[in-house]
Amino acid sequence: MSALPPVATARLLVGRALPFGPNGEPSAIDKHPAVRPLRLTATGFEGDEQGDPRHHGGPDKAVHHYPGEHYAAWRLELPELLAERFGVGAFGENLGTIGLTEANVCIGDIFRLGTALIQVSQARQPCWKLNLRFGKPDMSRRVQESARTGWYYRVLETGEVAPGAELRLLDRPRPDWPLAHLLHHLYADPLNVDALAAIKALGALSASWRELAQRRLTSGQVEDWSRRLNTPAKQARHP
Repeated sequence: MSALPPVATARLLVGRALPFGPNGEPSAIDKHPAVRPLRLTATGFEGDEQGDPRHHGGPDKAVHHYPGEHYAAWRLELPELLAERFGVGAFGENLGTIGLTEANVCIGDIFRLGTALIQVSQARQPCWKLNLRFGKPDMSRRVQESARTGWYYRVLETGEVAPGAELRLLDRPRPDWPLAHLLHHLYADPLNVDALAAIKALGALSASWRELAQRRLTSGQVEDWSRRLNTPAKQARHP
């Protein structure tokens, strides 16, 4: 695991839910920089919304973080896409930084952000909305396979966060579980029984991911990813 900088400067972004999908499915993936301090509550930043509360947002996914350095990697990997598509905020993140990635951030890490206290709760499971966002039918699958997914935080203490606030690591209870390791066993080695048992026992991990590990252990099968990764077909409208 590469060294973690003691302090990172966070770019703060929020967005409203708008019709987005082929059938008008709402999304708040279009995030924009905040221009003033925002209150961070247990369910996210004031002024920020989620288009699909069943799969986005909630206490274990209150804040989404996407590493700024990943944008350069995507520009190199997909030169056919306009560079403007890869501006900070394009992945629907609330926080953008340089120096923090899935390789050096661990499940359970606790950070001070402004006056709030946040904890890494899970990595992101990319969905089909990224396909539309970037005009690339397989973008969500590319993000999954690259392990450049970003991650989520739960809010341990509410507070106020200003644009450019410091993100400072305070505690690392599970240095043996960097997000890159978790993502490897989620997607690349998904039926490793020992890893699944360890994931199930990660108390700082979101309940939904611990339950996912238990389902794989019980069934001996990997869940179907197609509905999450594939853009839904446009439905015919009937008069």
